[in-house]
Amino acid sequence: MANASTDYRWPLCTLFGPSDLFRSIRMGDLDGILGEVAWLNGRFLPREAFAIPVGDAGFVMGVTVTEQLRTFRGQLFLPEPHARRLRGSLDLVGIDPASDMTSIMDSAAHLAAHNHARLLADSTSLPADPPADLGVVIFVTAGDLAAQHGGRCGPPRVGIHSFPLSFGLWADAYERGVALRSVSVAQVPAACWPLAAKVRSRLHYFLADREAALAEPAARAVLAHADGRISETSTANVAVVHQGRVTVPPPDDALGGVSLAFASELAGQLGIPWEARSLMESDLAQADEILLTSTPSCLLPATRFNGRPVGLGRPGPVFTRLLASWNAVAEIDIAAQARHHAGSHNPVRWSP
Repeated sequence: MANASTDYRWPLCTLFGPSDLFRSIRMGDLDGILGEVAWLNGRFLPREAFAIPVGDAGFVMGVTVTEQLRTFRGQLFLPEPHARRLRGSLDLVGIDPASDMTSIMDSAAHLAAHNHARLLADSTSLPADPPADLGVVIFVTAGDLAAQHGGRCGPPRVGIHSFPLSFGLWADAYERGVALRSVSVAQVPAACWPLAAKVRSRLHYFLADREAALAEPAARAVLAHADGRISETSTANVAVVHQGRVTVPPPDDALGGVSLAFASELAGQLGIPWEARSLMESDLAQADEILLTSTPSCLLPATRFNGRPVGLGRPGPVFTRLLASWNAVAEIDIAAQARHHAGSHNPVRWSP
């Protein structure tokens, strides 16, 4: 948790990366690419030319490590913790890309700036309106699968692409909240793959959300371990609030969320007690508030759990205080931005 003396009124460059973030990027790399760009194995290319072979192990077997960031005004938010988690996931899975992490993150920052400028150029918003922003995905596959390439495997592939954030998916949730449901689909055991690795093997998320939506339209699934310990939703980390204290699952129970860690630091600044311990379904059922943290939406309240109101059935005071602090750091009204751009773009899924 952040020290009580921490001051979050920092220059944005502190949160969005150092001022020399683009030091390894040559401006000429984008010469001749007028539209949206992507990045693959060290090279920028037009977005429409961005592709990987269908015989890549990332496609055939889902062997893909991934990280999703978002921008504020075209600059990556919290790039350093995202880079650390990506590096940690690669180490856990045993994929060693040819590109170093500095090059990958610098390229992601440059891609975001370039594509955000194109997004604004195509926008009909007025200068006083909150600008749209991007989701930025970095992925690393295991490379060509030998069985589909004449017995020869290939080196890992590293790709980066972006998309306009689909604010319409969550714009109303800042005021109305999200509905959550318990499901029979369980979290993948640690014996299958490390929970700390952020990967694209997500069939269990798909099945869990389908079960939740059948029980309650638009509800999101809360996945638990086989012994009942709460883990996460398919798209967000979960926190419960009881008598003003925030409790989150420990690292053994859920993927370590970058947004969740940032919320913890904000809570420390605000003097909101924060602890990590295993949660059970009863903890969610008895919570005064349930918080969801995710990269695109930052922070949302869950106001229904298993068909019943959470607390008073509306966003609570801890959510309100944390979101206000997040707004101050980002220097934008996050909920107002989402409402303004709701319905502007095709949906994308959230990412913890």
